Amino acid sequence: MDRRLTIGEARWPETPEFLTVAKCWNRNASTIMLEFVWKGYELLCTEVLSEVDVNLADEQLERNITLYLVPRIRRHMSGYEPFDVEHEVDEFETRVSPSAQPPRYDIAFILRNNQRIMWPLEAKVLRTDGAVGPYVGEVTENFLTCRYAPFSSEGAMLGYLLAGQSVNVFRNIEEKVPCSLENHPGFTSHNHKKSNHNRKVPAGKQYPNNFRCHHLIMPL
Repeated sequence: MDRRLTIGEARWPETPEFLTVAKCWNRNASTIMLEFVWKGYELLCTEVLSEVDVNLADEQLERNITLYLVPRIRRHMSGYEPFDVEHEVDEFETRVSPSAQPPRYDIAFILRNNQRIMWPLEAKVLRTDGAVGPYVGEVTENFLTCRYAPFSSEGAMLGYLLAGQSVNVFRNIEEKVPCSLENHPGFTSHNHKKSNHNRKVPAGKQYPNNFRCHHLIMPL
């Protein structure tokens, strides 16, 4: 693969200090970031979803919900956090070739002092509680291969649930990944689970091998 440097790679090279910053930031910030996500979802329900019949307005549903969710996440942030949140962010680290479109996250929290370090969230519409195939594919084909979240030991999946029960979604995810889902002690009042995995790290890379995936199921 013949790749030259991006501006980000030139500005923030992968030094030992770079990897230390990534590791410490991910460990300390994940619960804070996920709290912002849940608060943003609650605001989305109040301001948007309560006013529409989603079954009659499902054109570009995944993109629309994410578009309206991100500013409501940001609204709960003080502006003094060491990270920003953005909608549709490119991951240049795992681009295949100079001309190829890099992977793009639906949402990402981005470290202010090193913008190559991102904590990503991927969203999938679940039309029923059994329709978890595309959701599972994001976990197994992207997060667990390091295509997504190369510098992060954690990331999240958002399941926008149209019909069914969250408990059934979690059971089907466990079966299809496969994995064991555990409650998150910080989010016991939400449809929030976590799973721990060993990733396939590409040769020559120092990406985190141990990876925690958060599963947030959001009824619409």
